[in-house]
Amino acid sequence: MLTEISTTDAPGAVGPFSQAIRVGNLLFVSGQLPIDPSTGEFKSDDPVVQAEQCLRNIEAIAKAAGTDLAATVKTTVLLTDIGQFADVNRVYSTFFRKPYPARACYEVAALPKGAKVEIEAVLALP
Repeated sequence: MLTEISTTDAPGAVGPFSQAIRVGNLLFVSGQLPIDPSTGEFKSDDPVVQAEQCLRNIEAIAKAAGTDLAATVKTTVLLTDIGQFADVNRVYSTFFRKPYPARACYEVAALPKGAKVEIEAVLALP
């Protein structure tokens, strides 16, 4: 059975998709843009600040599902400039501890709303 997870502590979906879907003991979090849920806008054009906001959004969704980032098993990071990889890694590493989640990171031509970073995640649930 699929269960939608939603919170006002993360931005609403900008299309026909859910913030997250729980199925069994897994939580699939849709790609999070760096939108501040309190303003509906980006705080900054800086990819590091954007990555931090993406991860805060995932954290809020995880909390709404009854878990936290420590349960993250896989993430996918999308960057419009792979040259920012090391800088984004620095902020990313402040949100996760060993064993780090499995991860893929890709450079993409563009992201919705002109974002420079988008992050999606899969978390294990109790």
